[in-house]
Amino acid sequence: MTERKRIDYWLSDMDGVLVHEGRPVPGADTFIKRLSDSGKPFRVLTNNSIYTPRDLSVRLAAAGLEVPEQSIWTSALATAEFLDDQRPGGSAYVIGEAGLTTALHEVGYILTDLDPDYVVLGETRTYSFTQITRAIRLIENGARFIATNPDPIGPSTEGSLPACGAVAAMITKATGVDPYFVGKPNPRMMRSALNAIEGHSETTAMIGDRMDTDVVCGMEAGLYTILVLTGVTQPQQIDRFPYRPSLVVESVADLVDLV
Repeated sequence: MTERKRIDYWLSDMDGVLVHEGRPVPGADTFIKRLSDSGKPFRVLTNNSIYTPRDLSVRLAAAGLEVPEQSIWTSALATAEFLDDQRPGGSAYVIGEAGLTTALHEVGYILTDLDPDYVVLGETRTYSFTQITRAIRLIENGARFIATNPDPIGPSTEGSLPACGAVAAMITKATGVDPYFVGKPNPRMMRSALNAIEGHSETTAMIGDRMDTDVVCGMEAGLYTILVLTGVTQPQQIDRFPYRPSLVVESVADLVDLV
């Protein structure tokens, strides 16, 4: 593990770090308040493309965490930013919810199933066989394939749900075309969030609960990486990876004094 650097900017994953199945992680409220009071720029990141930042801000507030919408960065926003950079004013056939469609509308994209430039796959709790079939045929006809994130499953109170990565695999199997995933662990998502707060990689920390997305993404973006043990990755799993976080702590409650 590397020596701790001065941290002037903070990036944090949401699920598993600040909340768990809609409930706040103990100490997360204190950590967020300390961040807000410090005046240090921060962003809460999530691969969840279902909700807009405003929606997520309200949901976090219901869990006792006051995070303004402008401090939330989603894979939907990162995807819209990427497409706007690649093909400004383009068109897309979208499978997803308001978080994704709103982000694409806001960068001037046309949402259509008539010869779109892209098929964009996001998260939804109601994946439609009809929509998936349409996506496959559009990709076969030349549409480029983009997906918001590679997560194969998502959590719910009833258990695991198939997520974007699993549905993307289905479409790839049918078309032979792999998607470009924009969300974590793509370091592009981390860098775009960092640019939004005008941060510098050498003085920015990334907090996450997963070695295979948060930590590797932060590491590849040149950030100081902090693994919390309140989510997916457990202590005995850390050594299975060929890379290590800069710091391992039990929860964000242990980071309050670092802010």
